[in-house]
Amino acid sequence: MTSLLPTFPPVVSLAQGQLRRIHHLALNVKNMDASRRFYGELLGLKELTGDNVDDTLKELVATGKVANFVTPDGLILDLFYAPDLEPPDPDPQKSFTRAYHLAFDIAPEQFDQAVAMLHANQITIAHGPVTRPTGRGVYFYDPDGFMVEIRCDPSTTAS
Repeated sequence: MTSLLPTFPPVVSLAQGQLRRIHHLALNVKNMDASRRFYGELLGLKELTGDNVDDTLKELVATGKVANFVTPDGLILDLFYAPDLEPPDPDPQKSFTRAYHLAFDIAPEQFDQAVAMLHANQITIAHGPVTRPTGRGVYFYDPDGFMVEIRCDPSTTAS
């Protein structure tokens, strides 16, 4: 008897665990100054400068076309200047990319301080703070309408 199911060639793939971590995330930004302030000053990420900039990006950084930040766990956030960037819809609540949001982790005891900082800087909260079995989170938008989350694991102490 002949099978009616299609046959596929053997799958060639990377072994589980070969990919070690996310190395970097690149975002296009319309206003480099606003985005640098947002990620560097407001969220406190360290901007890479001088010899800390990857050699392949030094010229782009020097000309203001790229800014690089490093998160506490070593993820590199690359901002690429795209002055003509426009989302398909000006309403940031309508997702316009395949990436949904960028989430930063914070210690549970610092979560409320982070929410207060967002309010103090008049950052519009998209939703939250929310409490789930997985922890707490608050969602807001960067200057280009990309959703960002600050989240923490569940607190081990009563709040």
